[in-house]
Amino acid sequence: MRHAVLAVVLVLSTTAARAEDRWMSIPRPGPMPQANEEGMADVNGIRMHYATYGAGDPVLLIHGGLGHGDIWSAQVADLMKDHLVITADSRGHGRSTRDERPYGYDLMAEDYLALLDHLGIDKVDLVGWSDGGIIGLDIAMTHPERLDHLFAQAANVTTDGVDPSVATDDVFNSYIAWMAEDYARMSPTPDQYDAFVEQISQMWASQPNWSDEELGKIAVPVTIALGDHDEAITREHTEHMAQVIPGAKVVILPEASHFAMLQAPDEYTAAVRAAIDG
Repeated sequence: MRHAVLAVVLVLSTTAARAEDRWMSIPRPGPMPQANEEGMADVNGIRMHYATYGAGDPVLLIHGGLGHGDIWSAQVADLMKDHLVITADSRGHGRSTRDERPYGYDLMAEDYLALLDHLGIDKVDLVGWSDGGIIGLDIAMTHPERLDHLFAQAANVTTDGVDPSVATDDVFNSYIAWMAEDYARMSPTPDQYDAFVEQISQMWASQPNWSDEELGKIAVPVTIALGDHDEAITREHTEHMAQVIPGAKVVILPEASHFAMLQAPDEYTAAVRAAIDG
């Protein structure tokens, strides 16, 4: 009996360790489902790659910095069952082009609004990860009529919301290396990754920079989500965002980091559904 109990304890300990460890690596996404439509839209001075999936109330998924729309494969596969899902590559990311204008969240928000106009979609639920969540907040402040709900994961509203130690974090740096590989494979300018990173890093150095007063005027329903092991965004910053954005809800995703949609896809999608369908 003693050995049987010990065996059970070891199994439970191993299972718990596996669960605890999932935030320490970034699983690669599976293949994207079959799209209704996929193409390049000429919007706001760039060519923007996009795809649509399924049918129903529209949901726009916006990826984080250096990434691309294919990171959302698990969420697309679920949400497309009863939603029209739109993914895209932000300017200069993935398959989309960029121009010489300096990066800014306001400019990237204009890109996505122009894409929605191109697709003939007036209003969406917006799910944004990291930079995507910041773009969503910009839209919530400047064009609230375009949003039904915003689910912003791992977003910040001032630059001091970023933990400086992220620069030396192994998991985060593995993401940067992975995105360099995808950029070389996907981009129309495959040899310009370093220049692209330098250009967008200039934005990150000073943006976003919104005041509590600005955030306090948001009238769109907002859910603020954060992995409990996020490498980049501090918990205190996330909680402050929820305090100053009227009616905002906080969701903490357990045993997940900045890359929660890949590390905990089922829990992530369930949290999104609770926000937009609940």
